[in-house]
Amino acid sequence: QVQLVESGGGLVQAGGSLRLSCAASGSIRSINGMGWYRQSPGKQRELVAFITSGGATNYADSVKGRFTISRDNAKNTVYLQMNSLRHEDTAVYYCNVRGQYRTLTRFDSWGQGTQVTVSS
Repeated sequence: QVQLVESGGGLVQAGGSLRLSCAASGSIRSINGMGWYRQSPGKQRELVAFITSGGATNYADSVKGRFTISRDNAKNTVYLQMNSLRHEDTAVYYCNVRGQYRTLTRFDSWGQGTQVTVSS
């Protein structure tokens, strides 16, 4: 199985910054894409940012220009740099990793979530 360990969440004032990390481990042959989703009370989970193995990125309109997703392939780790945080960014952030096991079977794995709270 694939294990995902998230870190970097916490409390921050509006206008501040946080950096989230998610490290994947397990019987992984390759990772095709890594991303971040978020969910707040009463809301459905939504895509925040995603990055492919080739480096192509995809962002929610609400975070474009403020958030940056990146990855370290050697460490099987994805990062989300969040700047100019707003109260509406408050949510639980979930890491998502897609790839192949050593057997070549594909996987789609989720982290347990990390809380980001932005005060206003």
